[in-house]
Amino acid sequence: MLKNYSSAVEFYLLGFHGSKEQHNILFATFFFLYSVTVMGNMLIIVIVCVDKRLQSPMYFFLGHLSVLEILITSVAVPLMLWGLLLPEMQAISLPACSAQLYLYLSLGTSELVLIGAMAVDRYVAVCNPLRYNIIMNSHTCIWVVIMSWVFGFLFQIWPVYATFQLTFCKSNVLDHFLCDRGQLLKLSCDDSLFTEFILFLMAVFIIVGSLIPTIISYTYIISTILRIPSASGRRKAFSTCASHFTFVVIGYGTCLFLYVKPKQTQAAEYNRVASLMVLVVTPFLNPFIFTLRNDKFIEAFRDVMKRCCHLHKG
Repeated sequence: MLKNYSSAVEFYLLGFHGSKEQHNILFATFFFLYSVTVMGNMLIIVIVCVDKRLQSPMYFFLGHLSVLEILITSVAVPLMLWGLLLPEMQAISLPACSAQLYLYLSLGTSELVLIGAMAVDRYVAVCNPLRYNIIMNSHTCIWVVIMSWVFGFLFQIWPVYATFQLTFCKSNVLDHFLCDRGQLLKLSCDDSLFTEFILFLMAVFIIVGSLIPTIISYTYIISTILRIPSASGRRKAFSTCASHFTFVVIGYGTCLFLYVKPKQTQAAEYNRVASLMVLVVTPFLNPFIFTLRNDKFIEAFRDVMKRCCHLHKG
């Protein structure tokens, strides 16, 4: 398909292998997961905004995490769903491909920074409860959120720029459902070994760099919880961190699986499965992880629903 181009000006996404019937099943499955993801995370954002009982740092961060989850999944999933309906490969222009990769990586980086900040917030709540409102004041929370967004979008400028400075002359067919960096590097006819190594170091920096405060925070949290004499006190203290800890394990596990590897150009199937975990599974689980066992959120949700019913009847 590349013909006589010196470098690709558009790419074709192979998407998922299989028959038309299999594609229809995948479309129905991913459409359902995407719909629940958007509605579930939107619900969190609305409840956090309208209920005064949830005006605390933890829920402020959770609201922004839900915004990031909606944006991350929306960067690729609608295009992926459209590709499943097409009878042939899906074309995507070079600018659109670079924009998708940049948004995907930037939003993911912002999310990792925010998850690290949420771990520190839980540390202060459990280990310094008397000073919690002083340390985690509104000014600090707003500053942390702004920095996570700004850092994510600034940090990924060079990696995406370096990727698209390469010459893609081997082919213009990406064996993926999105513009994956590993697959792009595979199409390059330049010597990309040094670029891959720098990209690997940057992935290590952002993932491990945001993981370190999380590990330190939970080390202190667990140590503090174990010193609480009553079992009910320990359960209550751990319940404030359980949702975030679960999300940390899933989120960081997936990112380490996908990004922290010396060779970016590994098997396409490996990339596809890992990308689905990041783009579909984790955002889908987020509303359930943070709300199902959260009595305060469930109570706020019920009250908002009652108010909506009264307004509707009125």
